[in-house]
Amino acid sequence: MPDIIKFSGLTKRYGAACVLDDASLLLVGGRVHALMGENGAGKSTLIKMIAGVLRPDQMTARKNGQDLALRSQADAMAAGFRFIHQEMNIVPQLSVAENILLGLPTPTRWGGLVDWPEMARRAANALHQLGAPALNMRRAAGSLSPVERMLVKLAAAFVSHEGAQAPCLYVLDEPTAVLSQTEAEALFAVIARLKSQGAAILYVSHRLNEVMQICDDVTVLRNGRAVMTAPLANTSKDDIILAMTGRAVDDAFPPRPKPVVWDFGDDVICSAQYVATKSLSDLNFTLRAGEILGIGGLAAAGQTALLRLFLGLERPHKGMAKLMRTAVPQSPSAAWARGVAYIPQERRTEGLMMAMGTRPNAMLPHYKGIFARLRNERVQTADLTARLGITAAGPEQPVWQLSGGNQQKVIFARALAQPPRLLLLDDPTRGVDVGAKYEIYSLIRALSAKGCAVLLASSDLPELLGLSDRILVLQSGRQTGILKTDGLEPSDLLRAFYAAQPAAKSLISELI
Repeated sequence: MPDIIKFSGLTKRYGAACVLDDASLLLVGGRVHALMGENGAGKSTLIKMIAGVLRPDQMTARKNGQDLALRSQADAMAAGFRFIHQEMNIVPQLSVAENILLGLPTPTRWGGLVDWPEMARRAANALHQLGAPALNMRRAAGSLSPVERMLVKLAAAFVSHEGAQAPCLYVLDEPTAVLSQTEAEALFAVIARLKSQGAAILYVSHRLNEVMQICDDVTVLRNGRAVMTAPLANTSKDDIILAMTGRAVDDAFPPRPKPVVWDFGDDVICSAQYVATKSLSDLNFTLRAGEILGIGGLAAAGQTALLRLFLGLERPHKGMAKLMRTAVPQSPSAAWARGVAYIPQERRTEGLMMAMGTRPNAMLPHYKGIFARLRNERVQTADLTARLGITAAGPEQPVWQLSGGNQQKVIFARALAQPPRLLLLDDPTRGVDVGAKYEIYSLIRALSAKGCAVLLASSDLPELLGLSDRILVLQSGRQTGILKTDGLEPSDLLRAFYAAQPAAKSLISELI
C-alpha cells in the first residue's frame, strides 16, 4: 500500500497578516504532486512548516492515519521527509562531500578518524544517481557555481542513508531554476525512479511545462488558501493560471509594439570584435539601441562572464570591446555611471542586502558622494514601488521579508532609478511566478522600445526565444554563432547549443 501523508489546518500569521489560512495538502506515495501559486501565496511558508523549520500557529500532520509531531527538522527527518529548499544554503567552508553528507553520521575508521574515502564514495554515489557530472569531493563548496551548488543540494537529499528507513517524501522547491535542460531531464529521471519506488514527491515550480510533464496532481495556493486541488490529467495550464492569479494571464510574451532595431538607426550601444578574456573567446557582435540580444548555451557556458565583461568585472586581453564606442568600464561603479544596469542571477547573494529595505537596495549604485539624501530617495523609491507594483510595508521594510517576486522587482527598481542605456539580465525571472514574469517581460519590452539595449542570459529556452531578436550561442566560453529567432524552435536552439546536428549550423546567421 502506498504511504498517505496528510497535512490539514495549515495556518501561519505574522501579526495581522495571514500567510497561510487553513490550507490542506494530501500526498500519496508513487505520485508527484505540484504545489503552485504566485510569489507570496504561502508555498515557502508551507514547506518550512512541514520541515519543522517554522513553528505553525496550527497544523495537523498524519502519515497512514498516525499523527506526526513536526516540531523540528530532526522530527521531519525521522518521519522520512527530505527537503531541497529554494535558498541554496551550503556551508562554504566545508567540502563538497561534507555538504552532501551534512547531518548524517560521519563515517569513521580505526582511532575515530574520518574515513574520507568512504565519505567521498557516498557523496559521489549520490551525484551519480542524479546523472550529474563528477565534482572534486575535497573542493570547498563556496567555490562552486550556482548550478554546482544546486546539484550538491540535490545530492544531499538523494544520498544513501545506510541503515536508515527509506525516505517516504521528497520536497523539491524550484529545483531546476539554475539547471540546463539536460540536467533537468536527469533530475526528472531520478524523480521517476523515486516515484516507482513508492515515494511521494511534492514539487514546487513556476515552470508550467515542467509541472505538466512530470506531475500527477496539483494544489494551487492563492493568498494563503488552497483554492484548487486536482489531478493534472483533468487540468489545463489555463486552469492553473486562473487559479493562481484569479485572472486570465496569457502564458506567452507581450508583443513588441513595433520593429525596434532599425528605428534607432545605427546607435551602437556595445560591441565586441575578436574579443577574448580569461573565460571567453571569439566574441564578435554588435548590439544596437532597442535590441534584445539573448545569450544562450548549456549551463556555465560563459553567459554570466559575457555580462560581466560590460559590467567591468571581466577584462579583455585580446580584441576590442566597447560600450557606446569607448572602451568597456573597468569597474561596476564606472559601468553604472555610464548607464549600465545589472540584474544578477542570484538575487539573495549577489543582488540584495537582505537586512535592509527597498530604499537603500534601490539607491545603492546611484549614490553621489558619501551621504544619502533620504527625502529625495524616499520620494523616488515610492515612485518606483508604485511603477513596479512592489508590495512592501514601507521603504525600510527588510527585503528578506518580501516574496521572491517582490525581491526581484526591488532589483529592477535599482535598474530603473536612472534610465539605463544597457540592461544586463542574468536569468531575470528565476524563481518568479507566471504573473510576475509577465510584468517583468512587459517592463523589458517597454525599456527596449525606449531605446535601451538588452543583453539577456537565460536558462529558460522559451524566454530566450520569446524575448530576443537574436541569440548569441556560447559553447565552453566560445561564441559559435548568432541565431535569428524568427521561426526558431526550442529543438533548433538545443541543437545549436550542442552543435551535434548539421541543421543547427544552417540556422547560424552571419555575424553582425
